[in-house]
Amino acid sequence: MKDNPYLFWGLAIILMLSATALFAPLISPFDPSSIDSQGLLMAPCARHPLGTDGLGRDLLSRMIYGARISLSVGIIAVGISILLGLILGSCAGFYGRIADALIMRFADIMLCFPTFFLILAVIAVVEPSIYNIMIVIGLTSWMGPARLIRGEILSLKEREFIQAERALGASDARIIIRHLVPNAVGPVLVNATLGIAGAILLESSLSFLGLGVQPPVPSWGNILIESKSTLGIAWWITVFPGLAILITILGFNFIAEGLKKIIG
Repeated sequence: MKDNPYLFWGLAIILMLSATALFAPLISPFDPSSIDSQGLLMAPCARHPLGTDGLGRDLLSRMIYGARISLSVGIIAVGISILLGLILGSCAGFYGRIADALIMRFADIMLCFPTFFLILAVIAVVEPSIYNIMIVIGLTSWMGPARLIRGEILSLKEREFIQAERALGASDARIIIRHLVPNAVGPVLVNATLGIAGAILLESSLSFLGLGVQPPVPSWGNILIESKSTLGIAWWITVFPGLAILITILGFNFIAEGLKKIIG
């Protein structure tokens, strides 16, 4: 870790956030949905270290539970995109010809559409919810992993150890799953780490626009949208969720930089 400070600090940030999200019911000082009409827009103090919002809800508690939403959306959405990318990219790289042409042209078509506006179009049709957000982000971000895995498999499938497996009668599925994907997954891990940061930012942006996770479920994005009407008198409702998003994205970017150094 001394030779890789990016990985150390990235893991430290993300592990701390993950522990916060995991133990939210134990460490949250208040119910995140509890309304206190006597404590509206309280500035940070001993009772409410991050202050309260326009309904008197404790901001620290909402931030802690919001970490659960943001990390869940990022990890699950990227899991979906990586799974699709591995399947489609492996098929394109291994079989080539028609399969490669069809899959890669479809990926090119998908890349022609700005991802954020494509997600907005889909969310306008389906009901905004945390599950739909995860699925939509995953289904619209598989192209990068697919192109990466395809490129790696194209360079690996002619290697001697793959030819030896073919000579021994190994099936295509065994060659892909047991030999090609494990040797090609390095760049995909870096892409996945960056993808989680991107998915968290996307979820926050959608929630800020009112198209993401719906209140009263707290997420960092919908906490920010509540700050628009109180920006001049309650700075803490804007600053703390913004810092949480910034630190989380930095953490995943640090991990990606550390993984790049390891992979070479």
